[in-house]
Amino acid sequence: MLLDEIKSCVESHFGDAKVAVEEQGGHYTVTVVTEKMAGLNPVKRQQAVYAPLSDMIADGRLHAVNIRAHTPEEYERQG
Repeated sequence: MLLDEIKSCVESHFGDAKVAVEEQGGHYTVTVVTEKMAGLNPVKRQQAVYAPLSDMIADGRLHAVNIRAHTPEEYERQG
């Protein structure tokens, strides 16, 4: 299933990240929570998450992706 493939791909790229993937009508939301987002601006965070997904995007398996990338502290504040 594509959800599991996306999650596994992002987890293996970031190692310590908490990753959640949701799908609704062919649109995917990928939430990544890791300290590796500290100090990165929003564009760099998006690029960091898109990088491991580039093959899936290039071959058309994945086309509509919303990225939520946070440090653990930011994620906790959102509650």
